[in-house]
Parts: sequence; structure tokens; C-alpha cells
Amino acid sequence: MKYFDDFAIGDKIVTRARTVTEADVVNFASLTGDFHPLHVDAEYAKSTRFGERIAHGMLVLSVATGLWSPEHLLQWAFIAFYGMERVRFTAPVKLGDTLHVDFEVVEKQDKGNAAGVVNLRQSVMNQRGETVATCLVKLMIGKK
Repeated sequence: MKYFDDFAIGDKIVTRARTVTEADVVNFASLTGDFHPLHVDAEYAKSTRFGERIAHGMLVLSVATGLWSPEHLLQWAFIAFYGMERVRFTAPVKLGDTLHVDFEVVEKQDKGNAAGVVNLRQSVMNQRGETVATCLVKLMIGKK
């Protein structure tokens, strides 16, 4: 088990990868009600700067969140998702792109005897090594 005190500034973590599929986009649109044609209408998407359908930005963040677990969160003294800041979508995610997350510990905040918050710079990367989204993830982690 990895505890708050075990994290060090500069630690790097790489998750497994996952491919974004058409089913993901369709299911996400159905779940959220976000049927913007850029995501669900192939003919419309051809006329955009992207030239094809792309994944919803929030789907990309959701996929990234799923990549944290189980290899990481279940191995850490994870208590809660504490927040996310400075989200940026820097490149489109196309159907068939394979994503993974690169984390770097950039700050730690002691929250008392029981826990602290670990701030991780999250970079969502595609199979070409391009950054498609970035943000600062804050996780509450227990102490020994």
C-alpha cells in the first residue's frame, strides 16, 4: 500500500492504455445527452476542421480517470477524488486512438493526522505520443 508520505515531488506514474471506440462515443452521448454532431454525425464532422468525428472532451477525461484504477488507486491509500483544475484539451481524440495517462507529482498538501492531498499533473497521451488533454488532479491519500 502506498501512503501520502510515500509520494515524492517529481514521482512519475504511467497508466495502462485503452482505445476509444465508436461504442464509447455513442454510449457517452446517450448517457450525457450530448449529441453534438461533431461527435455523432459523420457527414457533419467531415465539414469541420477535424475532418472526422472526435470524442467528447469529457469522455476523454472520463477514460483517463478509468485508467487510474485498479493498478494505481487500489494500490494507494486512496480516500477520495479531491478535485481537478486547469483542464485543457490540446488535440482531438479520434475514434480508434489509444490513450494512456502520464502523471507527475507536483505538490503535496498535508491535511492533518489522517490524510493529505497529492497533486498530480495529468497528461493524457495518444498512441503517437501527442498530449490530447492536461489538468491538475488532486487526490486525498491516507497516511500510515
